[in-house]
Amino acid sequence: EKKFVAWLDHVKKAAAAIFLLGDLFDFWFEYKTVVPKGFVRVLGKLAEIRDSGIPIYFFVGNHDLWMTNYFQEELDIPVYHKPKEFTLNGKTFLIGHGDGLGPGDKGYKRMKKVFTNPFSKWLFRWLHPDLGVKIGQYLSVKNKLISGDDDIKFLGEEKEWLVQYAKRKLETKHYDYFIFGHRHLPMTIALNETSQYINLGDWIHYFSYGVMDGQKMSLENFK
Repeated sequence: EKKFVAWLDHVKKAAAAIFLLGDLFDFWFEYKTVVPKGFVRVLGKLAEIRDSGIPIYFFVGNHDLWMTNYFQEELDIPVYHKPKEFTLNGKTFLIGHGDGLGPGDKGYKRMKKVFTNPFSKWLFRWLHPDLGVKIGQYLSVKNKLISGDDDIKFLGEEKEWLVQYAKRKLETKHYDYFIFGHRHLPMTIALNETSQYINLGDWIHYFSYGVMDGQKMSLENFK
């Protein structure tokens, strides 16, 4: 947490905007009057940066997909549940977390539909937060143990389903950059002469992030 806060302090000096692409929290659920304990330094720093006038955009990931309006109401940070288009310095971007997109992963897609169903969220809200948060944290850790290191192996462009998703999107509309997370593996792949797919990696192994310098997008590592 402290390293992430240090990164926020570092990037705020030159940032025109900050995009956070999800899984900032291992588990997050918003009850009507309760949010999970902790994360005080991160939330305080985000509030400070937002109050300074720098826009922040948050895209939910598969670990914090139950975010609703807390960030918007308390921090003035919009929360997105689907990829969104942006135009920055004349470049077109499609930005999102990346889970559930592209071919394959049908099991997760079915599970996500259940988890994001309003009735499922209503039922979960009836659990006492002490129990609900423990269940959520347990499932989060279990998911990591099951996937192991599989998420951070590059098995070829043709097996990168986010690359396939981006190529299909290009069949109907041009984008200069597709920016996603979720894969935990930093990579830059040329889709054609003018379009790139960039995965930001993670803050478990790589401490990587993307920077748009006004002309081009690149990956950097925070040390």
